[in-house]
Amino acid sequence: MSDSVRRFTGWHFLFIMCGAFGTIIAANLTLAYFAVGSFPGLEVINTYVASQQFDRKRRAQEALGWTSTVSYQAGAISVSLKGQDGTAPVPASVAIRVGSATTNREDQTVIPHVIDGHYVAKLTLTAGNKTVFVEALAADGITFRQRHTVIVR
Repeated sequence: MSDSVRRFTGWHFLFIMCGAFGTIIAANLTLAYFAVGSFPGLEVINTYVASQQFDRKRRAQEALGWTSTVSYQAGAISVSLKGQDGTAPVPASVAIRVGSATTNREDQTVIPHVIDGHYVAKLTLTAGNKTVFVEALAADGITFRQRHTVIVR
């Protein structure tokens, strides 16, 4: 064998394997860090208690017969409510919470104004998939909640 030809030894193999697995582990740790850092957390504090109230709240909301639609256009979000008979109900209050689907850093809650039967609030959203939570309080104290997805271009 000449001195110019290098041999592939066990040390070479060890360095290649450590480099490959080190890269994989580093990538996994980076992804895990960003996943945990962007997760908004729990929806409810105690799932058992929430489950006990879920059916009662669902039945009360279904008895209202309300539906909502959401639209977003250049700096304003609009919510329309409709009752079972097709007319617009008049809730005691309406709140709109808008945020990103993957993090709660951009969450904003706005109290809209009524304009031509629609609940409108000025709001500037960044591009992406947004989750819109509509919460309206009926005159009899029943809370109407509905979640919508809006894609902002």
